[in-house]
Amino acid sequence: MNKRQEDERNIATPTLDSRFNQTLRHVQGLIKGRSMPGKILLSRWSDSPDNSNSKVSTPYYKRSFSLNDAGTSDHASGAVEEEVQSTSKPISIVNVSKLKMSTSFIERESPSEEARKCTMSARAMDSARVMKFTKVLSGPVVILDKLRELAWSGVPEYMRPKVWRLLLGYEPPNSDRRERVLRWKRLEYLDCISHYYDIPDTERSDDEINMLRQIAVDCPRTVPDVPFFQQQQVQKSLERILYAWAIRHPASGYVQGINDLVTPFLVVFLSEYLQGGIDDWSMSDLSSDKISNIEADCYWCLSKLLDGMQDHYTFAQPGIQRLVFKLRELVRRINEPVSRHMDDQGLEFLQFAFRWFNCLLIREIPFHLVTRLWDTYLAEGDALPDFLVYIFASFLLTWSDKLQKLDFQELVMFLQHLPTQNWTHQELEMVLSRAFMWHSMFNSSPSHLAS
Repeated sequence: MNKRQEDERNIATPTLDSRFNQTLRHVQGLIKGRSMPGKILLSRWSDSPDNSNSKVSTPYYKRSFSLNDAGTSDHASGAVEEEVQSTSKPISIVNVSKLKMSTSFIERESPSEEARKCTMSARAMDSARVMKFTKVLSGPVVILDKLRELAWSGVPEYMRPKVWRLLLGYEPPNSDRRERVLRWKRLEYLDCISHYYDIPDTERSDDEINMLRQIAVDCPRTVPDVPFFQQQQVQKSLERILYAWAIRHPASGYVQGINDLVTPFLVVFLSEYLQGGIDDWSMSDLSSDKISNIEADCYWCLSKLLDGMQDHYTFAQPGIQRLVFKLRELVRRINEPVSRHMDDQGLEFLQFAFRWFNCLLIREIPFHLVTRLWDTYLAEGDALPDFLVYIFASFLLTWSDKLQKLDFQELVMFLQHLPTQNWTHQELEMVLSRAFMWHSMFNSSPSHLAS
């Protein structure tokens, strides 16, 4: 190779930093104003869509799920890099709820026909996902890696109780052991309640009395905008679950915020016994045995979840403080103008993000979206604490333009009352998709986050 060829090659090969920044710009451009349903990678679809006669001005892509659930596999990282670094090909995503169509296609199809086709496509997608879940769950032994892969993008509602119990390791993957293990665990919970809760205060220590009193104060404050949680029987169930957990976990005891973490489990496991929407539910329709089983499932699943983040709720909550620092560094690297503006205004991330980590965003988004968000949480498994940093960075930067226009007082008020009341699944999927992309880019390259 002569000197001229070497010079041309050096000019054509960007530095690592410039390649990284270029990748970041393409990722931000890719996801701005668009939605990717769940944890998906982008790969070119060589065949035309089902309606081969339709003239669509943008290319189609198919889903290609990562082979690694709780992290980023080489396959995933490579696929993301390959797509986002390709500057010569336009990138587009087909979303069944919002198709980007050419003018000629819109002229040829009436709005009602377009809506009908979108609905049919969505139903076909849902049917295919249900079949995949059914296949994984129907075997004598559930392959948890496959289940995590599917659950990351959302779990069919009626399958959610069983899937959550399996993902958390509460229900064993071996079908011949499930009934026996669940029966034993539920009896153990009943035994705990009889020994520690169903006793007079004279048999409790002063600390236990104060702890129970605090739980009794917090239960009526739990998800106050959902009338179901104001039912007396619901609050009693929450009280028993929380007190039993606190007694069995003396290193932390009860910490305000854990009451929020019980609510997704309670709603999901109640759905096995109650029909219709949550607004129509009543605990009085259930027998005491069913209520006991539901409480036991909530207790054990809460325990499994918090086993992976114990230092989030011990004295001074060092785990949360560590993750808030990581969030600050990640936001600084992804969107330096936002980070600089918040620093200039004197806003500390602890002032708003502490509650996010303490309650896992339950207080920040509409409650009807929480269970979908938790499908992804539980699919992450042991990697959840680190992945929360990416989800919360994506959540914060949803309002990146707005944040740069606010002063300190306005920032505090805005971040404490975020405008998510009208959010749908589409906005949530956007947050999760961005988080997955940034995790793919940054998690295996920690030097990018170094100061």
